[in-house]
Amino acid sequence: MGLAQRVISFFRRSEKRSSFGSFSKWFDPVNIFSKLNNGTLANNETIFAAVNRLSNSLASLPLKVYKDYQPIGTKIADMMANGPNSYMTSFVFIRTMEAFRNTSGNSYAIKEFDDRYQVVGLHILDPAKVEPVIERDSKELYYKIQGDDGTYYVHNLDIVHVSYVHTTGFKGISPLDVLRNSIEYDAKVKDFSLTQMESGLKASFILKSSSMLDPAKAELKRKQFQDFYAKGGKSVIVLEGGDMLDELKQNLIDTKVFEVEKITRTRVATVYNMSPHMLNDGQESFSSMEQKTLEYVQFTLAPNVRMYEQEFNKKLLTPEERASGAAFKFNLNGILRGDIKTRGDFYFKGVRSGWFTPNEIRAYEELPPLAGGEKLYMSRDLSPIDSPDREGLGKGVKQKNGAKTDPAA
Repeated sequence: MGLAQRVISFFRRSEKRSSFGSFSKWFDPVNIFSKLNNGTLANNETIFAAVNRLSNSLASLPLKVYKDYQPIGTKIADMMANGPNSYMTSFVFIRTMEAFRNTSGNSYAIKEFDDRYQVVGLHILDPAKVEPVIERDSKELYYKIQGDDGTYYVHNLDIVHVSYVHTTGFKGISPLDVLRNSIEYDAKVKDFSLTQMESGLKASFILKSSSMLDPAKAELKRKQFQDFYAKGGKSVIVLEGGDMLDELKQNLIDTKVFEVEKITRTRVATVYNMSPHMLNDGQESFSSMEQKTLEYVQFTLAPNVRMYEQEFNKKLLTPEERASGAAFKFNLNGILRGDIKTRGDFYFKGVRSGWFTPNEIRAYEELPPLAGGEKLYMSRDLSPIDSPDREGLGKGVKQKNGAKTDPAA
C-alpha cells in the first residue's frame, strides 16, 4: 500500500469514527452508563444462585484468539485476556456482561478507540439506557443511548451486544420478566411463612373455666395469667377448682413452603436453560460428576459461548484477520476434563492410538513440554509412527496351526 493510499485509508477511518460521535467524554472521569441495579438479585436467592453460576462459569473459561489451532498474540487478544478497560479484569468484564444479560435480557459494551481508530477498550453500558433502532434511510442497526448529557446513536459495529432470545426487533427478552409471576408468588409465600413463624414463636393458651364468669371476674383471671406469662413463668398463678390451662400447638413453618421453593427452583432452572440439580433441588439422575458437567456444558454453556465468540469475532476482529482464519475461542476443555481416573484413561487411549502427543497432554495439565514429546506414538511397542523399526512389525507371527507368516513373502 502506497503513502497516498495510507493517508486516504486513515481519513476514511476518521470519517467513519466521526459519524458515530466522539465517545471520550463518556468515560471521564468514569463510565456514566455503568450503574447496576441489584434489587432483584438481592431479594431472591434462587435467581441469584442461577445468575451467579452462569456468570462465574463463563468468566472462568480461558478466552484467546486462535489461528490454525494455535493461540496468537495481538493487541485485541491481549486486551480481552488481561482487561478490556482500566478498571476491570477479563474475568470481571465477562461476569458482569453475563450478569446483565441474565437479568435484563441484554448486555452491551461500547468500543473505545484511539486516534488511529484502533480499539483500545470496551466499556459496559447500563441496558436500561440502551435501545436498538433501525435507521430509516440506510436500514442499518444503531443503538440509541440515553446519556446524562444527551442522546447518542452508535452504529451496531461499535457495540458488543449479547442477548437472550428475541423475535421482532433486536432486544432480548428479560428472564426476570418471564419469571415475574413465579418471583411474586414465591415472595408472598415467604412473607406468609415469616408471619406464621413469628406468631408461632409466641405461645398461645386457652384458659377454661367450669363455671360461668361475669365480665369483671373473667377480666381479672385474664390479667392474672397475662402477668404470669409476661414474667416468663417465674411467678405463681392460682387456678380455681375446675379451671384448666391448654396450650395451642402451632407449626413454625408449613411444609408446603418447601414445595413452593422446589417449584420455584425448577421454573428458574428451566428459564435459564439449566437442570434443576444445578440449583441444588436434591434430585440428581447422574451416576458421576462427569455426566453432570457434560450436560451443563452441552445444553447451557455451549450456546452462550458460541454467541459470545461470534459477537467478538464480528465486532473486534478486522475483516483481514477473519479472512486469515483468526477467531476468538473459549476453551471448554478444562471444565470437561472430568475426574482423575477418567482423564487418565482418556489420555492413555489418546497416546496409544496416535491422536495425542505427550506434550499435548502435558499442555492440558499445564505442565512444561519435554524433549521428544511432540511425536505421535502407536500401540504395541509405542515407537514413533515414522520410525523405521515399525517396518518389521507383523513378521514371524505364529498362526493357530503353528505356521509362521511373512508379509514380505
